[in-house]
Amino acid sequence: MSHPQSYADFLQKIQPVRRSATLLRFAFVFFLAFLLLQWGYQALNDSAFYRFYIETLTVQPSAALIHMIAPADNATAQGHRLVWQGGGLSVLNGCDGAEAIELLVAAFIAALGTWRMKLTGIAFGITLIYVLNQARIVALYFAVHHDKALFELIHGLAGPLVIIALATLFFAWWTTPREPQAAT
Repeated sequence: MSHPQSYADFLQKIQPVRRSATLLRFAFVFFLAFLLLQWGYQALNDSAFYRFYIETLTVQPSAALIHMIAPADNATAQGHRLVWQGGGLSVLNGCDGAEAIELLVAAFIAALGTWRMKLTGIAFGITLIYVLNQARIVALYFAVHHDKALFELIHGLAGPLVIIALATLFFAWWTTPREPQAAT
């Protein structure tokens, strides 16, 4: 004779199914959101917004930071380029941190949680990525002056990897439920 299954046993059996469905939902929404964000950003290529983002929000602050660190270098912002005596560095699509921002925003859109939690996380996350990308551009500037191999490492591997890794850690930290603290 078979005993009826307890409710606790039933819940235990469906938990993996529920986690799989949640993971599949996250993957689908993440992929769709990232695709739409990428398409939207690419559609803005060479628009006034794109130039404002690259020239005003990315290159000009980088030039100001470099000038604070090494004023004698006379690095200046000229459109999408950092320019100095004897050289220049172009900051274009891919060097602006937009893809990392798109990944983070897509992850927050796909995450479970309130819209308030998501929007606050997006705001802090974009700020984090922006600051990290500014540091990356400044590091690229100094690397191009001192070591071409270091420039290639920072440009192609270490810089993007650090930004994505820290954005991922931020997302995981932000979306992890916390136990309420007991009042003492």
